[in-house]
Amino acid sequence: MGKYTAIADVGGALVQLLRDSLCPEVIQTPDSIGLCSPADKGDMILGLHLYDVRESQELRAVDMVDMGPGRQRFPGTYLTLSYMITAYSKADVKYRSSEDQRILGKVIQTLSDSAALGANTFSPVARSSGLDLRIQMLSLETEAQQRIWSVPNQAYRTSLFYRVSPVELESARTRQVQRIVDLDLTIKE
Repeated sequence: MGKYTAIADVGGALVQLLRDSLCPEVIQTPDSIGLCSPADKGDMILGLHLYDVRESQELRAVDMVDMGPGRQRFPGTYLTLSYMITAYSKADVKYRSSEDQRILGKVIQTLSDSAALGANTFSPVARSSGLDLRIQMLSLETEAQQRIWSVPNQAYRTSLFYRVSPVELESARTRQVQRIVDLDLTIKE
């Protein structure tokens, strides 16, 4: 992980995790779960919307990364990604709220059970260690949730808010380095 595709890779991993857990028991087709904005959800039944990307406040890289003999990469940037997850059930109006709540309940269960993803594999790990990606549910006030929703002429739909961090975005800058190959020590008394 860490290339410039890291943000897209994390989104894809979350979608795949939810597809594996929700299909076909809760949502029939895996293609009904995907990344989308609430304003442009298409035929999604469960949409993940990346609404905020920030530099991590908890983790900053400062050390050069060895890439082999004579080459180092500059420190990368660690990011915190924030997602809004919304259910868009296509059930009859009488059952739509109930169906949305079932879907959201399964999402909470899945993300709680997989609270950490391996930083290199994006698969759930039993115990978080090192720089694994932590998935954390956010507790936002209703007003903040509605501001994030911000879809004109559409009523707010109950949504879940999650944070994923630390996501490493590697630097593309490298430098050549010369290793010490000869050392001359002279001791005088």
